[in-house]
Amino acid sequence: MRNPILIEVINSALKSVAEQMTEVMVRSSYSTIVKEMRDCSSAVFDSAGQMLSEGANIPIHLNCLGPALGTILTKYFKNEDLFEGDIIITNHPYAGGKSLGSHHTKDIIMVAPIFFSNDLVGFSVTMLHHRDIGGVWTGDSWTEEIWQEGFLMEPVKLYDKGIRNEALWKVILNNTRVPHDMKGDLLAQISGCNVGAKGLIELISKYGYQEIQQIFDELLSYSEKLTRLELNEIKDGIYTHEEKILEDGYKGGPYTIKLTVTKKGSDIHFDFTGTDGQIKGPINSPLSATISAVYYSLKTIIDPSIPINDGCHRPITIHAPVGTLVNAKEPIGCFQRMVTAHIIVDLVMGALAEAIPNRVMADSCGCLYDFCSAKNLETHPNGGEVGGRQYWGEIVPGGLGARPTMDGISVMSCHVTNCPIPPVEAQEIEAPVLFLERSIVMDSGGPGEFRGGLAHKRKWKVLGHEAQFFHTSQKSKIPPQGMFGGFPGKSGKWIINEGMDNEKQLKEALGDVIFLNYNDTVTLITPSGGGYGNPYKRDPILIADDVKQGYLTFDAAKKDYGVVVDVGTYEVDINQTVEVRKMY
Repeated sequence: MRNPILIEVINSALKSVAEQMTEVMVRSSYSTIVKEMRDCSSAVFDSAGQMLSEGANIPIHLNCLGPALGTILTKYFKNEDLFEGDIIITNHPYAGGKSLGSHHTKDIIMVAPIFFSNDLVGFSVTMLHHRDIGGVWTGDSWTEEIWQEGFLMEPVKLYDKGIRNEALWKVILNNTRVPHDMKGDLLAQISGCNVGAKGLIELISKYGYQEIQQIFDELLSYSEKLTRLELNEIKDGIYTHEEKILEDGYKGGPYTIKLTVTKKGSDIHFDFTGTDGQIKGPINSPLSATISAVYYSLKTIIDPSIPINDGCHRPITIHAPVGTLVNAKEPIGCFQRMVTAHIIVDLVMGALAEAIPNRVMADSCGCLYDFCSAKNLETHPNGGEVGGRQYWGEIVPGGLGARPTMDGISVMSCHVTNCPIPPVEAQEIEAPVLFLERSIVMDSGGPGEFRGGLAHKRKWKVLGHEAQFFHTSQKSKIPPQGMFGGFPGKSGKWIINEGMDNEKQLKEALGDVIFLNYNDTVTLITPSGGGYGNPYKRDPILIADDVKQGYLTFDAAKKDYGVVVDVGTYEVDINQTVEVRKMY
């Protein structure tokens, strides 16, 4: 084995290159979803298509870049078809005949082959969520067929030997409601690919290609070895779990996702046999997204210091039956695959709870989106993009599940999403919306020895005309479940015109477009996280602090935890607490 210090230097350099790719995209993009929510990802691969490093970006993106690159290299372009200056572009979930492409049409993947002394030495790959790529609506509506979800591109060269395909460029910009944003974000993505290529070439120039190749191989083997050592700590066995999606009955739900995990030695197999078949709707997960969710879930329960590359994935095998909710088959819609991907994380945690109770976490809030567009006649009477509209929305944060030694995180976009909260001011500047409230919901975290993350209330008012509102959330009927004696979190809900005479609570947590009027308000109360462990084992001092911080009421402290907190001093009344806890 080579000098381990040198291997770590190369590993850190590769991570730096991937992070620089992301920062270039974020800093040069036009759309709010990228420049404020960082909804883009990047990775560097070797000449065989093995991932060497990735940015700390969107987990559901990252682990699909490898399968998508594999599809491109095996189904569309051989090595001899690639040249310096090429950039390949695709957004097709079913490219190559399987669902191993992009996750949905708005996630455009770019691949730049990297050459050194005329030899193909690697690939710089970016993925960016574009605001609009055509389709029925600009928002997250209910679709049934992939063609309803936008303009489709099988892998094709946007740049050929450095020359842009102007015909393709025009076609792309003519198939979006936001050509200005699309142009800026595509250029940002191209810049990200170029930065990745430049960084890898500089590394090779410094150390030599033969040396670097061998270090890459050793780095992959090192990550595999460390991952296998971690898997050896998990008790061998067969573990099962199941979860529901569309549990409020929407579109014929609830539907069931099943998982059997077989752990033997340092190998682990995930089998989704028994999962319900795909439905006529956009929640079906392409196989690339299912792979991403599984890889992410496993990464969260092993040593986080292990270098992230394809070596980590070698001990893992996945079986997802074709034509099911976890391996969509063309031409079914898959635009909202995140509804299923988030549940896969809870599914993996639930299955492995028996084997590694000290590493898993309780259920979290799941997938939460809201997006809206409206005509702003006051400041933009001639219209703008989105068909004369302006656009706002976010990937909404909620409560995460509690962990074996820590409370769940409050107000965070969880797991495979991981997008920052965009500033209210940025959204109000760019669109006709006024934010009225963003707050933590008291008493919402699932009670446990470690409390679930608290829910989030978010309310805004439409200040535009002919507004089109799209919403997605989960766990409105079956709340996020606790673990090992921990109680469930709270379910979420959507309310139109809260507190007004025409107040209406939406029946479904996910649905099609809703038309709103000027001055209408939309309120979302998100689900919270489930608790972990018996609530009566929670340290009373922590409960008193939760009351003082406004996370917990005095009544809930007594009812859920058996702890009496003095109203005046916020200190624990030891005697009364002992008496109350005796009753349970």
